[in-house]
Amino acid sequence: MTGKIAAVGFYEGLPLSDPNSFQDIMVPRPQPLANDLLVAVRAVSVNPVDTKLRQNAQKTLTPQILGFDAVGEVVATGANVHDLQVGDRVYYAGTKKRAGSNQALQLVDRRICALAPKTLTEAKAAAMPLTTLTAYELLFEKFGLVAEKNANEGKKILIINSAGGVGSIMSQLAHWAGLSVYGTSSPHNFEWLRYNQVDYPIDYHGDLEQNLQATGTNKFDYIAVLYAITPYFEAVSSLIAPLGHVGTIVEVKEALPLVAWKNLSVSFDWEYMFTKTDFNQEIESQGKILAHVAQLIDEGELHTTLTKTISGGINAKNLKKATALVEKGHMIGKVVVTGPF
Repeated sequence: MTGKIAAVGFYEGLPLSDPNSFQDIMVPRPQPLANDLLVAVRAVSVNPVDTKLRQNAQKTLTPQILGFDAVGEVVATGANVHDLQVGDRVYYAGTKKRAGSNQALQLVDRRICALAPKTLTEAKAAAMPLTTLTAYELLFEKFGLVAEKNANEGKKILIINSAGGVGSIMSQLAHWAGLSVYGTSSPHNFEWLRYNQVDYPIDYHGDLEQNLQATGTNKFDYIAVLYAITPYFEAVSSLIAPLGHVGTIVEVKEALPLVAWKNLSVSFDWEYMFTKTDFNQEIESQGKILAHVAQLIDEGELHTTLTKTISGGINAKNLKKATALVEKGHMIGKVVVTGPF
């Protein structure tokens, strides 16, 4: 089947104040390759990576279509797809290698998709994939924690910036896996932290080590820095336990003096959810992770991190609203835009 479909795109990176920063456009209907699903997109979430890629985009003659998190219905499958069928509701975080979810019909590699949680609405499910994959990969692949309920009891994790999208699901996963969870945020977000299974909310203002004193803990087996690590490096160096693990998801421009951790045998990990699809490595693991998380959600072990829904259609106007919230920063949880196009 050929024809045109609705999408939201742009031709160069422009500030949101520019009327061309997002445009409602029509693009050719995509056709699935052998390992593809063709998905009718119903809801999308906006992530910081969307804003970064748009802001840095060079001018092009063809439209650029972003969007990673999505929930939708399978409307066609490639010849090699046998485990998912037309009519299935799937969720996924996409890839930077193909046109994104800000279009009515999207091609997605079946290996990075999973059936969406049955107990969640489209909006609630769309909030989950990208941040969930980031949190899960850091905890269970990079840190080496066991991805089973209560399998890591006796271990402690400190999550810096635990009210954001990644932190809000990482704290749930860590708690489910048996860790004692400490998380930083502004005090007015402590209720949100507790809702997401943070055992000890910590005020990020002021001296982090001093603010931790009230909890009686000054050493952590794992520290996840979901913010630029440079301002926290000295504190992390004091708080990480021997043989501990430190990980971060935010790039830094300054050199990190990791030699300071040498005698502690501390491991350092970068986590970047797109590494697997960028370099065609272990791609199928992402679909398996999302399937596992969908099961945990349907069993009541985890819950959505959605905090804001913009309804009324996936279009330039509403994507601009959602993007403005993300660009403003200090947002708790996730923002989702729901269809139709």
